[in-house]
Amino acid sequence: MPWPTNRARLRPARESLRAREADLQSVFEAASACLHAPGVDERVRLSTAGCAAWRAGELSLDWPAAALVVQPARPLRPRLVPARAVPRRKLGTPDGRAAFVHAVAHIEFNAIGLAWDCAGRFRDMPSAFYADWIAVAADETRHFTMLRARLRELGADYSDFDAHDGLWEMAAKTAHDLLARLALVPRVLEARALDVTPGMIARLQAVGEEPTAKILAVILEEEVAHVAAGSRWFRFECERRGLEPDATFRELVRRYWTGEPPVTRNSEYRRRAGFNDAEL
Repeated sequence: MPWPTNRARLRPARESLRAREADLQSVFEAASACLHAPGVDERVRLSTAGCAAWRAGELSLDWPAAALVVQPARPLRPRLVPARAVPRRKLGTPDGRAAFVHAVAHIEFNAIGLAWDCAGRFRDMPSAFYADWIAVAADETRHFTMLRARLRELGADYSDFDAHDGLWEMAAKTAHDLLARLALVPRVLEARALDVTPGMIARLQAVGEEPTAKILAVILEEEVAHVAAGSRWFRFECERRGLEPDATFRELVRRYWTGEPPVTRNSEYRRRAGFNDAEL
């Protein structure tokens, strides 16, 4: 199902006000403002403003000569460490549950920037492409906000735990090529959430962490549409370049992925997100 883009009727008046206050004129400006925001609250505010401005028809697709920087501004915290250095904690303890929610919140916070980066970096695409990625940004902003609220209920806050930078490392590698970005970020890194989230929900329910399990159930359903947008536009771009999608996907994964090959664990959700039998 195509991603819905006509959400203007659902826009609260306060969102429109925030969009005007941010003085956003184009998709590029909205993306740049969000990515250059150094603080967590400011990035959430500017993402919300940019999404509201797009829904209100206030963002043009005019492009300046300059390109987006590869590396966005970063809040001073959380401290970023190699993925193997992030401590693993057991869900059976309060600290472990908070650390778990923090890890997922960190992914969603980075996903806000990734969606805006995709919308603001790659040019000469149909308007529906930008509508899709701005809609993804709106969802990721809401996901982060829900998880942060739960984290506070658990007596912590975003930035209290160390985190890693895997998503942005791949975004930097693929910043020069839309086809590589679509293959490796939504269709490999983000698609892994479709594989592992059902098990995460079950683990949370087993330790009585039902509020977080419910949040993850919402995120799982909406991530299907996000990965599906990646699949849709990956195939669009392959067709535009005269490339065979399955072989191109395999080649891009081989070229950009390091370490063990990514493993598919949940074909049901991946099929809904546009993966075919050959890819699975």
